[in-house]
Amino acid sequence: MSLKKIAELTGTSVATVSRVLNNPNYLCNDPALAQKIWDTAKMLEYTPNTFARDLRKGKTVNQKPYVVDVYITRHNSLEKDLFFKELFQNLQEELLINGCLLGDVLKSMDFMELVEKGNGDDPLVPFKSSKKLIAEKSNNKLAYMQSKENTGLIVLGKCPVELIPVLKKRYTAIAGVDRNPTDHMYDEVVCNGATAAEKAIEYLISLGHTNIAYIGDCNYESRYIGYYQSLMNHKIPLNHNNIYPTNQTTDEGYEVMNTIISSQNRPSAIFCANDCTALGVLKALKHNKKRGYIPSVISIDNIYEAQNTSPMLTTIDIPKKEMAHLVLSLLIDRKKGLHKENVRMELPCKLVIRESCNYI
Repeated sequence: MSLKKIAELTGTSVATVSRVLNNPNYLCNDPALAQKIWDTAKMLEYTPNTFARDLRKGKTVNQKPYVVDVYITRHNSLEKDLFFKELFQNLQEELLINGCLLGDVLKSMDFMELVEKGNGDDPLVPFKSSKKLIAEKSNNKLAYMQSKENTGLIVLGKCPVELIPVLKKRYTAIAGVDRNPTDHMYDEVVCNGATAAEKAIEYLISLGHTNIAYIGDCNYESRYIGYYQSLMNHKIPLNHNNIYPTNQTTDEGYEVMNTIISSQNRPSAIFCANDCTALGVLKALKHNKKRGYIPSVISIDNIYEAQNTSPMLTTIDIPKKEMAHLVLSLLIDRKKGLHKENVRMELPCKLVIRESCNYI
């Protein structure tokens, strides 16, 4: 399928389509157009021209490109987690570069709880989606997750433990990307959230802050562990009034920050588990700037929007592009049978100092 056809269907130029699909460093000025191009390329099963060139040169080319499903575990929309949205965009580029096709993009709502079959067989997980139920069921039997040929799965986020054995039966290979490492249950690329949190808290403490609030997930969450451990290392007592459990969305960050602003005991610094939360925090501070409360704010991820806030957000950079590249490499390597043990690759994170943190 040619770039010209994609350009016709998306109402743009061939040059723009080529830059979006074939240039990993290109940043389209219109994100909606870029997503439309990606969606059209997926629909038409587009693969880069490099594979056509390989055919002309007489090189062996797999007639059936490897299909990769993506499971987004935390939210039902990438718009709620911009870290995984950017990682997903990087992954789309990697799929094209490697001649793979993007398959189904699955959310948590696509799965139901484990169901025990009456005949004592292994428990299987049916789809919740009505379309998938119709596609896989026969007669009046439950639609069980059947194996998918030539298809791998990339998990973005924390996969429910009980789901992993069933997914391994369905897919030729599984690899995950997250800030929370698993217990070597499948191949994974991680940037340890605990380490990232420790870097953030250490920086705040170096600025003189000891009254530091945490906004984010507290349920087996490595970033919360890193926050707590850093305070312990500096003999700073944990103030439970400074802990604000959330699902780490911008809206919740905004709501929590409004609560903090209205409280009597306000912290001098705010540590957000991700940049999305911090965007809401900064928005609330901007709306209440007349109150004169200006805490330091730091977070984790370094998404694109972090450098466009006012003040610009100090954050911990998670190498999303490298994670996307490596997780697909692990998936393809596993599919080829080139490694058998579950592999964990851990990448470093780094502090990005901008304007949102100050000395106390």
